[in-house]
Amino acid sequence: MMSNLNFNTSNQTFRQLFGNGLTYRIPPFQRDYSWAVDEWDDLWQDILALFEEDGEPSHYMGYLVLQSSNNKQFDVIDGQQRLTTISILILASLGYLQDLINDDNDPDKNQQRKDNLRSSYIGYVDPVSLIAKSKLRLNRHNDRFYQTYLVPLEQIPQRNLNSSEHLLRKAFIWFKDKIKTHTKEGSEAIGERVAQFVDSIVDKLFFTVITVTDELNAFKVFETLNARGVRLSATDLLKNYLFSVVSATDAHEQELHALEERWQRIVGTLGSESFPEFLRAYWNSRNKIVRKSDLFKTIRKNISSSEEVFLLIRNLDQASSIYAALRNPSDSLWNNKERCVLQNLQMFNVRQPLALLLQVFEKFNEKHRDGVYQVLKAIEVLSFRYHVICNKQSHDLEGLYNAIACRIHSDELSNATNILENLKAIYPENIEFKAALREKELCTTFARNKKIVRYILFKLEKFISKADYDFESAQYTIEHILPENPSENWISFQEENIDKFIFRLGNMTLLEARLNREIGNSEYSKKIAKYAQSCFKQTQAIAEHYDEWNEAKVQSRQKQMADKACQIWRIDFGN
Repeated sequence: MMSNLNFNTSNQTFRQLFGNGLTYRIPPFQRDYSWAVDEWDDLWQDILALFEEDGEPSHYMGYLVLQSSNNKQFDVIDGQQRLTTISILILASLGYLQDLINDDNDPDKNQQRKDNLRSSYIGYVDPVSLIAKSKLRLNRHNDRFYQTYLVPLEQIPQRNLNSSEHLLRKAFIWFKDKIKTHTKEGSEAIGERVAQFVDSIVDKLFFTVITVTDELNAFKVFETLNARGVRLSATDLLKNYLFSVVSATDAHEQELHALEERWQRIVGTLGSESFPEFLRAYWNSRNKIVRKSDLFKTIRKNISSSEEVFLLIRNLDQASSIYAALRNPSDSLWNNKERCVLQNLQMFNVRQPLALLLQVFEKFNEKHRDGVYQVLKAIEVLSFRYHVICNKQSHDLEGLYNAIACRIHSDELSNATNILENLKAIYPENIEFKAALREKELCTTFARNKKIVRYILFKLEKFISKADYDFESAQYTIEHILPENPSENWISFQEENIDKFIFRLGNMTLLEARLNREIGNSEYSKKIAKYAQSCFKQTQAIAEHYDEWNEAKVQSRQKQMADKACQIWRIDFGN
């Protein structure tokens, strides 16, 4: 179909795309910005790899589908997440240069560097109106925030943002921190290193750019490459390669038919799950860890005979049902205890352990099923400490999971106790865990955060009262003691600190929905009477122990919660 479309293709670096007078627009009704820390970290690791001693000279960013009628202004049909993220990365660099200027660190030269980089890759700010004239415009939900705060490097608000604006804000902060760390050591001045870093990556990141002249063609290309293509093209690429290996041996038609049936069964079993993600988890469950970008190159290198193809597809067939079940806690494969753990891992949004869990299930299912649960439970605790509370990066974690999986595959680790011992290396100890939990904020306007807060509060309640309440029941709600929209009566909190304390864990408790409706946004003196009537021990304790509610009380309660959490979420290594 693509050969009949009116379009041009070329390979272009980010400098070639943005380092000129061209402008780009995300169509108003395209989806909002959605990348988060895992995608940011993937991009960052790819960038860092470019600066290694034996690193590649460039990094391929995939297809970019643009539509234009004049070759000056382009609508971004596919590629908005990547372009937006790279732009934020550059803005984060400008933000760091601005910090250096504010600190009187080589201000004149750093101002010149900042201005040059901005005009080359971001656009300019009108000196009279101070209105941003940027090279990139985002969609209808994100552009106001992008143009108002990020492009002019204004102070970024934390309240009254939609979920995608929160992600844009967090991306800017995340990349700024990474750039500070990456450029802090070297012989040149810091500002010079920042400018060199940006100047280098804009030449090292390149796209295959498909430019079409009308909207119909643009969306046909988009459908081909993305909706049914980019997601499945990697699958088709592998399939074509594997089948070509078998076909080259003059395989019997019946063999090819059997292979085709197995392949269709694998893809059917996975359903909406991404086949490349499954393939990478499978490969990393028994081989040295491979990054996404190197996966198919690695398989081509290691699978070159008909026998190896048949063995791979047989193994994939067996593993696909386990992988699909790991991503579906409701699967009949699981008992109630296992199902509960898998639901929690899904809520935490962690996928790094999948390679390890594939191997654990394969080895222990028949003879040591209790060992499967032991490892699952340990992964839940570890993920809660590591990801949810301590916010540690996943890069190192995946490497350790892979190493353990390979040792299980080679029968070097033969029981759950040995596996747990190997998890010690990345287990956040109590001192780190407590310190992080004492300061933890979780914004419950996000659905995932709300579930995690309920999870934490119900676990604490069970620890305190031994009562096992229905986590999913709408009878129970999260009560913000300092309300989400406090009245002027809450003078016990400093105005500038209110935002920081509303979503602190110490400011949240469980409360029956009917009681929550009755108290609304009342002042604290009226709330505690209802708290005393609650069935939840932790909520009753607030009324009993705190005659007033202020910043010190939130911190005190959260400290107690952290102490209890160390007893609830723990791994008894070797026991």
